[in-house]
Amino acid sequence: MTDTITISGLRVMASVGVLDEERQRIQPLIIDCVLEVDLTAAGASDALDDTINYATVIELAENLALSHHHDLLESLADEIARGSLALDDRIAGIDVAITKVRPPVGQDVHSVGVTRSLRR
Repeated sequence: MTDTITISGLRVMASVGVLDEERQRIQPLIIDCVLEVDLTAAGASDALDDTINYATVIELAENLALSHHHDLLESLADEIARGSLALDDRIAGIDVAITKVRPPVGQDVHSVGVTRSLRR
């Protein structure tokens, strides 16, 4: 499948990480999602019912990020990917990338992140 819906740069302040300092404060995350969806019907009809409402996926991702502490970015990415696939059978696959903007490391690094990919 070559059709995609892309969500870029969802910014959330969430509790994530294994270090004590990460458990005591929220930190900025950026969430990106690429949904594999057949857009043929929506392209022909111009009707929202014929596609995936990206606002629903954005709300799901934000709610999961804010719902509880995650030790690992991998765990949060997996929850978002599985939750998104459960939203609508027309989503054939999803890539969820989560970036920790200010990782607690001693080196000068811009960010760290993970990408979780799931397909039906």
